[in-house]
Amino acid sequence: MTRAPEDSPESRPDAAEAREHPADLRLVLPALAAWGAAALALTARPPWPGVTVLVCVAVAGAVLLSLAVRAVRRRSWQGAGNRVAAAAVLLCTAAGTAAGALRGADLYRGPVPEAARQYVPVTADLTVTTDPRTTRPRVWGDRAAQTAVLLEGQVVRVTTPEGESITTRAPVLVIVRPGEAARPWLSLLPSTRITLTARAEPPAEGEGRFAAVLRVRGPGPPRITGPPTPAQRTAGDLRAGLRRATEGLPPDARALLPGLVVGDTSRIGTELHEAFKATDLTHLLAVSGSNLAIVLFLLIGPPGRALRAERGGLAPRLGISLRATALSGGALTMGFVVVCRPEPSVLRAAACGAITLLAIGTGRRRSLLPALAAAVLLLVLWDPWSARTYGFLLSVLATGSLLTMAPRWSAALRRRGVPGRIAEALAAAAAAQAVCAPVVVVFAERVSLVAIPCNLLAEPAAAPATVLGFAALSAAPVSTTAAELLARCAGWPAGWIARVARTGAGLPGAQAEWPGGWWGALLLAAVTAVGALLVRRPVWRPWPAVGCALLLVLAVLRPPPLTRIVTGWPPPRWSFAMCDVGQGDATVLAAGEGSAVVVDAGPDPALTDRCLKELGVRSVPLLLLTHFHADHVAGLPGALRGRTIGAIQTTSLEEPRDQAEFVRRTATAAGVPLIRPGRGERRRAGGLTWQVLWPAPGPAPGPGAKPREPNDASVTLLVRTDGGVSLLLLGDLEPPAQRGLIRAHPALPRVDVLKVAHHGSAYQHPALLAAARPRLALISCGRDNPYGHPSPRTVSALRSQGSLVMRTDMEGSIAVTGSGRELRAVARGARAP
Repeated sequence: MTRAPEDSPESRPDAAEAREHPADLRLVLPALAAWGAAALALTARPPWPGVTVLVCVAVAGAVLLSLAVRAVRRRSWQGAGNRVAAAAVLLCTAAGTAAGALRGADLYRGPVPEAARQYVPVTADLTVTTDPRTTRPRVWGDRAAQTAVLLEGQVVRVTTPEGESITTRAPVLVIVRPGEAARPWLSLLPSTRITLTARAEPPAEGEGRFAAVLRVRGPGPPRITGPPTPAQRTAGDLRAGLRRATEGLPPDARALLPGLVVGDTSRIGTELHEAFKATDLTHLLAVSGSNLAIVLFLLIGPPGRALRAERGGLAPRLGISLRATALSGGALTMGFVVVCRPEPSVLRAAACGAITLLAIGTGRRRSLLPALAAAVLLLVLWDPWSARTYGFLLSVLATGSLLTMAPRWSAALRRRGVPGRIAEALAAAAAAQAVCAPVVVVFAERVSLVAIPCNLLAEPAAAPATVLGFAALSAAPVSTTAAELLARCAGWPAGWIARVARTGAGLPGAQAEWPGGWWGALLLAAVTAVGALLVRRPVWRPWPAVGCALLLVLAVLRPPPLTRIVTGWPPPRWSFAMCDVGQGDATVLAAGEGSAVVVDAGPDPALTDRCLKELGVRSVPLLLLTHFHADHVAGLPGALRGRTIGAIQTTSLEEPRDQAEFVRRTATAAGVPLIRPGRGERRRAGGLTWQVLWPAPGPAPGPGAKPREPNDASVTLLVRTDGGVSLLLLGDLEPPAQRGLIRAHPALPRVDVLKVAHHGSAYQHPALLAAARPRLALISCGRDNPYGHPSPRTVSALRSQGSLVMRTDMEGSIAVTGSGRELRAVARGARAP
């Protein structure tokens, strides 16, 4: 048989697509009906679910009966397709409603929901259903909240205070308070039976799939009453072996590789996770169908060749027959589910992988949409809560776009001269982004401008990292040395993916704010549709495309001169800037072109990094942390990111201890020395000179002379610029330390700018405000903060002595420009006159 040449029209993918029949959409509507019905029925109360099921079944039965009678009379089933389709939609609606109602009933019936409504303690036997995980660190006021352990479980029995045992079924979220006692809980495997005593509470908003939240009482380890199943023990051993094999890798690869392979994100820190979110690469951190597809591709080869004599992959080279190859693919899928745990997300991944297996086996796309619809239908009926999760929606949309939009877009790109491999990769990334971005906007309120290029750069590394990672996982029980060698090889592509995420997220315009909610999603979908239509127009020429690409590059890179022209920020010749970092402090003193002294780093690394980028700060000769409260130091990684730092200066009182240790670890990891201010220290950098006023240079008498509280240990600076502007930066000094400051410096001069102490709280020493008499009083505070900052009394006192008061919760970031009579403050976004 003569084969067409590789470059002939018959051999091209777009020609093959043209010969295929239209997509089979018969299962799409029934799957969507079951999806929507299950989502609504989860929170519907009787009798509505039962009524819906009865009505749908009755109408479907009537339709099918009338169709059968008509077919008997006419002796033909011709023209019955529409009625059969309508009956299928009704029956799937009934099935989805029944599944959702039965699962949702667990949320309000039985002793567990009742105990949650009354906030009473319960003793419960439950089965662990997910891997335990820790909460991500977050700043709560001036403290960094300790991480707690979370795990999901199914309560099967409740023991009342009277000793009565009640069998039940209720999904719960278990919270174990932070501390060393929480560590044993992290070793629990799914399917383990435990008994615990906990306080039951109603679930918070966004946790509606739980009947209650159980807060464990007592510091002890979990009381295990039943071991995990053999399959879960095997999976746990394999996952632990992969973690051990990656111990010696660089930090990013060590954290990322288990996530790429089996979805184990326990090592991924907040900063790396935020970088993946900013670049829309989080799908690589979750178990998805692509993980299984990569392994299956290695076995069977590319689509369209599985049934040919020259089929690809390892199977023909190992002499495995086509039937044995199919069985091997099924075995790989089963092993994938065991290792990655049979949770809903893993089962969704297995379903998507099965679709890919079908594509590899047949080389046809026409059969894939029915397969996707069938997978959606089965998964929604098995786990109705999937119908309400963004993850399920995103995975279905992404898979659907790869089956429908991506082939057409790829063919269009090839017609315009783009090489085949590049066209396929670009079309796949663009199609997935086009359909998923509107959903991401609903809860993220932002659009990633670097998602497509970052996905294009990261995806080629995902395959080798996944394959080598699975090889390391498989080798770990046999040979630790082999597993470590394979993990080291997998660490290179994993490290590349992490670098892509960090680099993309580090670009000034990596993300653009966008209205959230479903209205924002509809707006983005409309904009995307219009853009796609414009691209398809035949009048489209390369130069407009190049112009749009250039505009996008400028929007992402945001060169400071261009940004200043467009936004007016930062204003020319600014000398001092107060960053809008929420409820916290981060201030910047200009010390030359691209250089600045940074005082405090705020509570959020991303916000601090963004502010410094907007100000064009690339070099920081000194980064001063006035004290160790989290709202001043937790953003330190953001201030260090991508900048040359001379030294980090801190106060001498290392309280709170955990935050002082955090600063020390972060500085050591970045290779930046830690120093302490000297007594009455005077320093200069660029056009700045400053003096350390507090803590006092000597043993001044009276209260407040020796700070014993972190706020009163705040390093206080009196700064002067070469332009003649004087600034007093008070940190978070409280009245006792403020009185000590006045005693230590009775000749404190009047200043042009005052950084008001402690976010403008009510606790201010009137004599200090009167001595400073600032022309500009700047307050850093967060919008709707729970402390009432700034205090109206403090604001009134400042205004009564002629100060112009500005605050970041209302004006955003604030910059000071000019001097003397030309001194003024410019809020971000406002044009300097």
